[in-house]
Amino acid sequence: MTIYLDNNATTALAPEVREAILPHLFGEFANPSSPHGPGMAARRAVGEARAQIAALIGAKPADLVMTGGATEATHTAILGALRTLEETEHTRSHIVTTAVEHPATLALFEDLRQQGWRVTILPVDADGVPSLAALGAVVTERTALVSMMWANNETGVLMPVAGASAIAHAHGALFHTDAVQAAGRVPVDCGIADYLTLSAHKMHGPKGIGALYVRKGAPFRPLIHGHQERRRRGGTENVPGIVGFGAAASLADLWMDESGLTAFLRDRLESGVLARWPGARVNGASAARLPNTTNIRFSDAKGRPVDAEELLIRLDRAGIAVSMGAACSSGGNEPSHVLTAMGLTGAEAAASLRFSLSRYTTAAEVDAVLSELPALHARLVTA
Repeated sequence: MTIYLDNNATTALAPEVREAILPHLFGEFANPSSPHGPGMAARRAVGEARAQIAALIGAKPADLVMTGGATEATHTAILGALRTLEETEHTRSHIVTTAVEHPATLALFEDLRQQGWRVTILPVDADGVPSLAALGAVVTERTALVSMMWANNETGVLMPVAGASAIAHAHGALFHTDAVQAAGRVPVDCGIADYLTLSAHKMHGPKGIGALYVRKGAPFRPLIHGHQERRRRGGTENVPGIVGFGAAASLADLWMDESGLTAFLRDRLESGVLARWPGARVNGASAARLPNTTNIRFSDAKGRPVDAEELLIRLDRAGIAVSMGAACSSGGNEPSHVLTAMGLTGAEAAASLRFSLSRYTTAAEVDAVLSELPALHARLVTA
């Protein structure tokens, strides 16, 4: 049986979520836009789920737009805001993000650069944290929007989003945050943001469903037109996905109290790896991090990087699933943009693995991982 430690890529569907979804896959299949009884029942289910998701971040249900995933939510927020501002505030032609954002966000900013927007990519320090002083130095009255993730998907490092939001708003700019990795793992308050991105499959919900929080009064234009979602996102609602997202959000709110146990297991894993692998180092160790995430660089005793891909393959053969970074950017030959932005060389970045736990991770699983390391160390370092 696989020991699954890649929960920042996706999480297992919670049994409670599966049970919530099943009726809407079979018997209760009506379109929520239909005026008859079954359609009204589907609409009520969507409304109840929307309220559950909103409660997780302190929002009002009406402030949420359900989407096909987090990438769509982020693109809808940023493109919708900027297209509106192009028509209403012609002087705001500058946008800001950080060097460690999700690849989908950085790709969007690069596309916007090619369309003529002036783009600033904030650097980060050795722990992967952007400087608020540096942000304050680049945001001006010409800045339209600042986008900063709440927590990094590769290192788990928490970003100074409240301070970044305050700086953006002080100059009349809008603030977006990608809270995909943070929601359900640490408290997330939508009050600091104009736009906030969520995803179900990072919190034991189904894939293919996301949500966008839009502050009331914030500039907005649909990416997909239609009458659904109060005309903010066209297309028949994914009722099973939305219901599953709602159930997952409710569970995440309850499980947040257990984050101390997850952090304890993460620390047990982290300290155990460092003890069993001389030369290993934790990337982002000095920063505040998500309780479930550790990103470890593997080297020999002389500090020479080890091939983490080979280590990952050997762990996989032993039934242990980990990753080298963002699942959305895996498969390429380029080193992690997050780790290189933190100052690691390409070889050091390629010597790093991400271990991300969930509420289902057990102490026995952590110990099983640690038991494999001495033999792997012997094969990859001392052989």
